[in-house]
Amino acid sequence: MNKGLYLSLLIGPAIPVAVSREVLDALTAVKVTTSTEGPSVFQLTFELSTRSPLHTLFLLSGGAPIPLIRVVLVATLNGSAEVLIDGVMTNHEIGGGDASGKTTLTVTGEDLSRVMDYIDFSGIPYPAMPAEARVLLILAKYAFLGVVPMVIPSILIDIPIPTDRIPRQQGKDLAYIKALADEVGYVFYVDAGPEPGMSVAYWGPAIKVGKPQPALNVDMDAHANVESISFNFDSESKALPVLFIQNQETKVPIPIPIPDITPLNPPLGAVPPIPKQIEPITGTAKLGPIRAAAIGLAKAAKSSDAASATGSLDVLRYGRVLKARKLVGLRGAGAAFDGLYYVSSVTHKIERGDYKQDFTLTRNGLISTLDKVPA
Repeated sequence: MNKGLYLSLLIGPAIPVAVSREVLDALTAVKVTTSTEGPSVFQLTFELSTRSPLHTLFLLSGGAPIPLIRVVLVATLNGSAEVLIDGVMTNHEIGGGDASGKTTLTVTGEDLSRVMDYIDFSGIPYPAMPAEARVLLILAKYAFLGVVPMVIPSILIDIPIPTDRIPRQQGKDLAYIKALADEVGYVFYVDAGPEPGMSVAYWGPAIKVGKPQPALNVDMDAHANVESISFNFDSESKALPVLFIQNQETKVPIPIPIPDITPLNPPLGAVPPIPKQIEPITGTAKLGPIRAAAIGLAKAAKSSDAASATGSLDVLRYGRVLKARKLVGLRGAGAAFDGLYYVSSVTHKIERGDYKQDFTLTRNGLISTLDKVPA
């Protein structure tokens, strides 16, 4: 197995190809952020000669009639390859040259969900198609980019009867898919990988279960891999989600308190804060009790996190890449904050010989629910 860190950079319209050695040598810094909120974004910094032909290459790319210059970045750490980003360029910035004749080119961009935000498809009809089928049909347009849909059907599928109504798309693909996800308490994001040139478009509930990633170790001498970390426990903003269903005979709204703990959102902390306010869940009054409860549970799970940790990780000591939207263990932080967390965001920061990750971890309360955090 090859030890160390290697980067692979692929750039090109629609189908990216590996860049030349000259371009890769000019790459001095990489920053990639993946989080549960919003798209993944990247920033590549190149140090170039003021007479380098790369100026022309990137600026011509930025002026292409179709704004679809694709960038794929792969980090291979200790023989294991991880696709950090598969996206498109959105901006170029040239820094001023210095006395040595060097200048800086900064390329920024977003993941492939940006492509879904280019064209307005308002008015397209989807007769007799539930939300899940509409999402699959929309995502099929992006198969040429290697986008593979992963659509989880909602608990009760609502098939519109064409004689009653025919759903029509409102706005661009990305906004419409997110609106459909929000209606049922789901999330939508595009995750790069697992292979270069491939991305998974996930439409489903936020899942906080599964095998945790190897533990982050704080203040554990030779086993420590976390460089800095700080914690926050917000006991004031905890709210009790309440949904309203309507009695079909009396038309009287009936409030139903909803727990924020579900099989897909299990408690990671043993001591959550006490709710001090009520948070109404809207849009469920005209639904049946079962479907309203299912949507309410999904929406309530989004606002259950009261404990959070932010810090920085030495990836070379950790031995692998910490991934967002998955569980990870934390050890050595004390009884209140040790345990499992959900990785809400990670920011990769790569320079020559150095690979750091800033991270944000969240969970519902204090004190681990496990007797021993797995290594």
